[in-house]
Amino acid sequence: MSSVWIVDDDSSIRWVLEKALARQNFSCKSFSSASDVLLALESELPRVLVSDIRMPGGSGLDLLEQIKVRYPNLPVIIMTAFSDLDSAVSSFQKGAFDYLPKPFDVGSAVKLITRVLGDTKQEFDQEETVSDNSIGDLLGKAPKMQEIFRIIGRLSKSSTTVLVNGETGTGKELVARALHQHSPRAEKPFIALNMAAIPKDLLESELFGHERGAFTGAQVSRKGRFEQADGGTLFLDEIGDMPIELQTRLLRVLSEGKFYRVGGITPVKTNVRVIAATHQNLEDRVKKNLFREDLFHRINVIRIKIPPLRERLDDVELLTDFFLEKFSNRLGVEKKTLSQNSVKIMKNFKFPGNVRQLENVCHWLTVMSPGKVISPNDLPAEITDNSNENRGSFETQNDIDNIKDSWEAILETQLGALLDNNRGGNKDLYQELLDVFESTVFSATLRRTKGRRVDCAKLLKVGRNTVTKKIQDLNLPF
Repeated sequence: MSSVWIVDDDSSIRWVLEKALARQNFSCKSFSSASDVLLALESELPRVLVSDIRMPGGSGLDLLEQIKVRYPNLPVIIMTAFSDLDSAVSSFQKGAFDYLPKPFDVGSAVKLITRVLGDTKQEFDQEETVSDNSIGDLLGKAPKMQEIFRIIGRLSKSSTTVLVNGETGTGKELVARALHQHSPRAEKPFIALNMAAIPKDLLESELFGHERGAFTGAQVSRKGRFEQADGGTLFLDEIGDMPIELQTRLLRVLSEGKFYRVGGITPVKTNVRVIAATHQNLEDRVKKNLFREDLFHRINVIRIKIPPLRERLDDVELLTDFFLEKFSNRLGVEKKTLSQNSVKIMKNFKFPGNVRQLENVCHWLTVMSPGKVISPNDLPAEITDNSNENRGSFETQNDIDNIKDSWEAILETQLGALLDNNRGGNKDLYQELLDVFESTVFSATLRRTKGRRVDCAKLLKVGRNTVTKKIQDLNLPF
């Protein structure tokens, strides 16, 4: 009997995995379609099955679903080149042991398969796919984002309390909504409250509600967020800013499942899953007596740490494409795309405002960029201004050499394509390339100097009249 079965319509993937597993003395069998596997399963079973998620003639998720009905104890690993949350969650909900994002490290893949082979008692329950396009903003190919997808998938059948850590703009509420929408409480309310946005004297009433006459202006009784979220999820954003006296009340609610409205004498029962989030270090706040240690341990059952965008810059192009699509649909205009040079510049920027800042930039580009393809000249000054302290800096000679090699390689590639398309010689390619080069150099320098021509001339070691002439000749917007 073969230890591992591999299902993928890409022969190169099958070959690589077969060779890597053979070196570990695992016997393998490969298939190019789901139908072939189902037929083979009627006569024998592998110890683990590894399947692609998208194949002609039947998807990996459909295959997984059928396997879990017929052979519930057979471990299945799902491979996918589509780095979205729904794929991960669907895989886990249909009973996958784990999922492997493409392109994958072969060593990591072998290690995962080895772990599955050592766990023969693994059993899974089947469940219908949950899919919600409203959480499509939560995207990422980076390993840290893939791990977040795995956690959300594994929590999809529970109502466990979760603490989400991450800098401002990283998408903490998106993660909270994903946890809710892929949970047994998905049909119930999701209620969000930002602790830092509510005045301290109103926060208690916001959380727990109040009775009529409880304080000046309380002319009618009002339900608080706990009652509004009954049966669903309450997202407490920036919980690190919660006043210490309210922390005591929150702890009691989490412990006893009931509370009193402000001014009330009758306890109100509540069944709420709490997801808390903060950009602060709660351990440090506990040490400084600014946050209750017992409350910290109560909410810190499962912790999800969202990486800042600067630690997942490979996701910039994926996210940019998504946001440009989003705003083109919202504004009713043609979708715009980044040129490769623009992609490089975006990836070199550190994005202190994280994904939220990137989203705002894409909104700006959709409105302000004149052409369908976004060139470096179209990018906002916050991205291209080299004086920005958060830019991607090149501090060593090696960094400078790498950038030089990179743009020269791109130039050579582009020139080759232009030459192939201009074999009749009806274009002055040399002059065209010079114009593009000079336009880029003078535009970037003028943006850095805020349009000051004297400073631009000093930086480029040219005369001021040269700068003025280039602005006129190249139709630069300065």
